[in-house]
Amino acid sequence: MSDNLMCLRREKKFLVLLGVICLAMIGGALYMQVVLEEAPCPLCILQRYALLFIAIFAFIGAAMPGRRSTTVFEGLVMLSALGGAVVAGRHAYILAHPTESCGIDVLQPIVDGLPLAYLFPLGFQVDGFCTTAYPPILGLSLAQWALVAFVLTLVLVPLGILRNRRRGR
Repeated sequence: MSDNLMCLRREKKFLVLLGVICLAMIGGALYMQVVLEEAPCPLCILQRYALLFIAIFAFIGAAMPGRRSTTVFEGLVMLSALGGAVVAGRHAYILAHPTESCGIDVLQPIVDGLPLAYLFPLGFQVDGFCTTAYPPILGLSLAQWALVAFVLTLVLVPLGILRNRRRGR
């Protein structure tokens, strides 16, 4: 097996792992919503969308036959992670400054108007406020954990691509 093919396979395995982790994070958010009764705000829902897009693009990228098509979907993963990082950063800022608001009056109808809010209302419909502070997990709020995950994605995906492409040469 050539080095190029082995590197591409390693890249695809990483994408599958990334997709599984993102789906697990959505599952954790649903657990916290249903079992712990922590209602999601508009920014929470937008972060779920970003995680879902990362997972979808990662799985599609892993299924692509060639390096070029895989790279396109890795780019889409990074765009989704960038969007998620912006939303999670804003959410973390709002939690740190409770006098701010996410504008639930403005964002709620927009987020609730997205297709998944109709198809899967439990997971993608707004039910809370961005300023509600839930107990931290290992010292960080959920928004901060999401920000860490999005930033890690933005760092690790290109590093993995560069590392694999160098080895493949």
